[in-house]
Amino acid sequence: MESEQNGKIRAEARRGRGAVTNAVGRFEPYARVGFDDGWHQDAPRASQTQVAIENPRSVITRNTSPDISFDRSINPYRGCEHGCIYCFARPSHAYLGYSAGLDFETRLIARPGAPDRLRQELSRPRYQVAPIAIGTNTDPYQPIEARYRVMRGVLEVLSQFRHPVTIVTIVTKGTLIERDIDLLSDMAQAGLAHVGISLTTLDATVSRRMEPRVPSPNRRLQMIERLAGAGVPVRVMVAPVIPGLTDHELEAIMGAAKDAGAMSAGYILLRLPGEVAELFEEWLKEYFPNRAARVMGRMRGMRGGRDYNAEFGARMVGQGAFADLLRHRFAITRKRLGFPGHLPKLRGDLFAVPPKPGDQLTLF
Repeated sequence: MESEQNGKIRAEARRGRGAVTNAVGRFEPYARVGFDDGWHQDAPRASQTQVAIENPRSVITRNTSPDISFDRSINPYRGCEHGCIYCFARPSHAYLGYSAGLDFETRLIARPGAPDRLRQELSRPRYQVAPIAIGTNTDPYQPIEARYRVMRGVLEVLSQFRHPVTIVTIVTKGTLIERDIDLLSDMAQAGLAHVGISLTTLDATVSRRMEPRVPSPNRRLQMIERLAGAGVPVRVMVAPVIPGLTDHELEAIMGAAKDAGAMSAGYILLRLPGEVAELFEEWLKEYFPNRAARVMGRMRGMRGGRDYNAEFGARMVGQGAFADLLRHRFAITRKRLGFPGHLPKLRGDLFAVPPKPGDQLTLF
């Protein structure tokens, strides 16, 4: 395979992508080994995005995790073209038979039937309303949303049902959210919507290497400003914080977001579940070789000597002296900037199933 050499994807083939390698999924019986067979003489081209269609039987996913603030979510897409090397959702691609590496960024799944399925689920007599978090696995406003408009359709349904929705838990990085300011603004005015914007660094060079298809830091600050200006409560998420690479920017990021109009702030420590640990370390050695050992060493120091600790309550913030210092820095900065602990509570009392054509309307 001309595009791979010694397990690493050649630079020409991964231009504009985050992952350095593309090892087969962990459930696959055979490994894929690249070698030059002498037949392909042309230089490898940049990897192209491929999109498959999925017709889901249900779209609302439930969870009982004690360290997150929602019990249900919707994911319009599987995989994410943004290509963030640190994305904790990468291992989920193995369930589709794909790699958590380059496949996660290039072999995407769209769910255009999600809005209709959501309408059916919300109309069930036994449905009990609670805020729905959108995009808890991958970004709902990644570039392919411009073509498939799944997120727009989901928001339209939620607006019709007067259903509370939060995009604050997973947070988005995509400027396509500005297209939906009309819906989000109306919902926010009724107490039905929050939005979160992820800001990992203010350094455009680091951002471009780490999040190759994500809008620049300055552009994301502009997103915060535009959403806030439309009356949408915005929470900035410094997520993930990467010790030894971006952690020194915590206060500056929070300050810049506050100036742009963010109403609240949060942070999440870098998470390296499953294949992400190896992918992230490979990326560090490729782009920041002089910092790789320091970053991984600091991470392991906050994870009990391991690459990752999935324990509830610790997975988001880490453990140990450096984790405690990070918590103190965040708390002090949040207080200094006047950030409240939480955004205003979303309302659930406005929820109502809209009448269908031909339904008998109530007199009062």
